[in-house]
This record gives sequence, structure tokens and C-alpha cells, in this order.
Amino acid sequence: MTTRYKMTVAYDGHLFHGFQYQPHQRTVQGTIETALYKMTKGKTVIVEGSGRTDAGVHALGQVIHFDYPGKQIPPERMICALNSMMPLDIIFKNCAVVDEKFHVRYSAKGKWYRYCVSLDRFVDPFKRFYTGHYPYPVDIEKMKKAAADLLGTHDFTSFAASGGQIKNKVRTMYYVNIQKDQRNNEIIFDFICSGFLYNMVRILVAMLLEIGRGKRPVNDIPRVISAKDREQVRETAPASGLFLYHVFYENIPEKYRLDRD
Repeated sequence: MTTRYKMTVAYDGHLFHGFQYQPHQRTVQGTIETALYKMTKGKTVIVEGSGRTDAGVHALGQVIHFDYPGKQIPPERMICALNSMMPLDIIFKNCAVVDEKFHVRYSAKGKWYRYCVSLDRFVDPFKRFYTGHYPYPVDIEKMKKAAADLLGTHDFTSFAASGGQIKNKVRTMYYVNIQKDQRNNEIIFDFICSGFLYNMVRILVAMLLEIGRGKRPVNDIPRVISAKDREQVRETAPASGLFLYHVFYENIPEKYRLDRD
């Protein structure tokens, strides 16, 4: 007898070698599974994640599920038990018991990633693990205009890094928002999509920054999409600025459905 738990977890990815378990490496999945092994007194519990974030990538709304053996533990007690065993760079935010048909990846309707870029002239030591760095003047209005061409259903092959194992690269981009954080001198990029390919957000950000700097024309995105060629966008923004912000398990709210405009 097992109980399936769905939990939302936040973590600072700086000191992790990504989410997915790797032998002899510190990973988010490995850390959680170690705690569950102790809780079950030696039983292996496999943790599934909604996305396999890379080394250095953070999460505010990563979602996991696992099947816990034995007597059901109330969700609030499960949160307390796991948080008491976590290092300071992981925290569980909520928990629910779900049907065994629920799957954290296959049940997802879409994901929201956020990317933060510092425009400071020099790298700020207090931002370096949580932002990308781009010390050049950029035109945000140009980037916003260009980003509109990402909305809708496209083959995003040109924005997928080599190493990804997914063959079908057609995705629907529902929402893109780019705004300036004046107080912190940063640009915040938000993307909501039916799914993301390997390094897709980091490649998109790198291209939009090139457009904002004037190194590419504003209307270049349709050409790059049509090319289906990763060589069209060679740059990749660093992992440090990327956050898995939210995972949708219901339909994408209408306010984020800019693809219908």
C-alpha cells in the first residue's frame, strides 16, 4: 500500500548539480530521496520532478510526486517532516495527496519560467548566482516587439540545445513578458509554454538580448523558427538567471493566453 503525494518545492540551485539524481553528485532529487529513505527506515522511494533543471538553475515552483509506502501521513505533517530534514537551500511549500493516475510531468498543462538579467556594468557579487549579466544598453521595446513572434504553436528546433532527447520539438508559447526592474537595474523575462526544450529559455533570452542591443533585426525570430537550425542562435544565457516559476495542472488562465490575441 502506497500514498501518492504531490508537493511544491523551492530551491537555490547554485550548489546543486541539477534536479536529476546523479551518482556522487549533490542533486535535488537525490537529497529528497535520501530524506525519504530515512523516513521509511530503509525503503527506496523514487521522486519524479516536473522538470529536470540543470546545474545552477533555481526553482520557486518545482513540483514533485512520489509514492510513500505504509500508513498515510497527513500532508501538513509530511511538509514538516521533510522540511526538518532539508538543507537550507531547499524548502517544501505545499503538499497534497493525489490519485495514482496523477503524474507530475504528464499531467502538466504548461510551465512558467522566469529569467533575470542584470544590466550592471560590473558583476554584483550579491547577484552573480541569481541573474545573468549583460552590461550593454538594450532597447526593451524592440525586444517586446520581437517576442510577439514567439507566441503560438511553432517548431522550436532552433532554440533547443544539443543533448536533448525529445524528438518532437513543436510547442505552444502562450505568454511572453519582458519588463525592466528599475530598482535593481534588471530585465525580467517571463515565458509560459506548453513545454520547454533543453536550454530553450536560455537560448531565447540570449537572442532577445541580441535584438535589444541591435545585433539582430527585430523581425528575425520568424526566420530563425523557420530555419529549424540551432546554429542560427549560438549563444546561451547562463544558468544562474533561470527560475522554474510555476507549473500549471489546470488549463492556462485566460490572462496568460496572449497567443489568442
